[in-house]
Amino acid sequence: MADIGPCYFVIFGATGNLARRKLLPALYQLEAADQLHADLRFIAFARRDWQAQAWREHLGAVLREQLAADFRDEIFARFADRFDFVQGDLREPEAYRRLMDELSKPRPGVCENIVFYLAIAPAEFPEVIEQLSRIGISRAHGRHRIVVEKPFGQDIESARALNAGLHRHFDEDQIFRIDHYLGKETVQNLLVFRFANTLIEPIWNRNYIDHVQITLAEPEGVGSRAGYYDGAGALRDMLQNHLMQLLTFVAMEPPAILDADALRDEKVKVLRSIRPIPPDAVDSHAYRAQYASGQVGGKALAAYLAEPGVAARSTTETFVAAKFYIDNWRWRSVPFFLRTGKRLAESYALIAIRFRHPPQLLFHEAGAAHIDPNWILLSMQPMECMHIDLHAKEPGLGMNTRIVRLNASYRQAPSTTMEAYKTLLLDVIEGDRSLFLRFDEVEWAWRVVDPILRHWSRSRDYIATYPAGSWGPREAARLFERDDQYWRNEI
Repeated sequence: MADIGPCYFVIFGATGNLARRKLLPALYQLEAADQLHADLRFIAFARRDWQAQAWREHLGAVLREQLAADFRDEIFARFADRFDFVQGDLREPEAYRRLMDELSKPRPGVCENIVFYLAIAPAEFPEVIEQLSRIGISRAHGRHRIVVEKPFGQDIESARALNAGLHRHFDEDQIFRIDHYLGKETVQNLLVFRFANTLIEPIWNRNYIDHVQITLAEPEGVGSRAGYYDGAGALRDMLQNHLMQLLTFVAMEPPAILDADALRDEKVKVLRSIRPIPPDAVDSHAYRAQYASGQVGGKALAAYLAEPGVAARSTTETFVAAKFYIDNWRWRSVPFFLRTGKRLAESYALIAIRFRHPPQLLFHEAGAAHIDPNWILLSMQPMECMHIDLHAKEPGLGMNTRIVRLNASYRQAPSTTMEAYKTLLLDVIEGDRSLFLRFDEVEWAWRVVDPILRHWSRSRDYIATYPAGSWGPREAARLFERDDQYWRNEI
């Protein structure tokens, strides 16, 4: 069946934090890039008792704040004209009837495809899905698309319940589970880097790679998200989804063809091959901590417990590091070290692949027991780049070596980039599901972290801390297996 482009894009939670920070700016930038069909209209659904003009003023204020110098009045006028506003509570049946009235207005052509973007708390997903079904929005009425944000549940049981609720009314190919890290060009380029280069793929295995590190560091604190974050923590918020997805891209086998299901089949194989962590071994495979007060550039930073909305005795982790093994032919015995945290030293997203030492050290002076290893570094932020660290001879009479860097970055100035959210939203509109998650991916990721969650749920009386503005707790280094292994904190 040929794909039919959407005629409406409905945003539930249009005045919320996610819509303000990510969704509305990304849609505006798609408008600016002329990527939106002329007939596509947006409906903002929110509780506020507004008319269309009040929504337009709010939309303008949000975009000016988020986009700053990139805001253009003429583009905003065009973008804002696409919007209608529907006021209502998510639990109010009458609000959905008002929504249906908007969706039923006469328009050119046949409207068989509507995008419903759930920019709301995951706990509210089931209510919205049920209400949409009551007004006639389901798999039996058009090829509508439901976009849901992570986290997909709080554990494996709640994820299964959420999935069952979605599938009561929509088919799997109508559900778009969005993970914005998969829209980053560096992640997509990793597939090309591996599978289009005979130089790289033959050494991408246990015979040559010592270990893999994946780091997602955030300098910001919990901010206004304490209501959500204090019940989730870094493990649920970041590791179970973003980090685990990046791991699958690094470790997957080449797909038979480059389509959505073939890609996801290979990612699921990786997740199914991750060695289960025994309950009595969690402490040797995972470490958690919470940020205390600190300073950056002379500015004092509050501790997590001092943030507005955080429970006074909270033991929610704001930092997590974990070690996993993939028990398959390619990766047997190669550790994958994953870490993420808030209030770390800088904004930093890096996949770092460290290679084994050569079997004999020929080119250092007699007695030298150490030589810096080779690395492949794939950075997603603060810059998108790929580097390879290799050895070359130091200038002079001796035969010592030094590290030189090969720049394998694909972006050439002044090339432009499309921010990850824009990429994924365009895929939603076009019906391309390649970079969205299938439920078995979500389920197996929960299975991987479930032993850690269960162990930590029984240990809620104490949590270690680290200074805000640091690279996290030093004790996270205990996950490494040798003294010459260390966290890579720079590109």
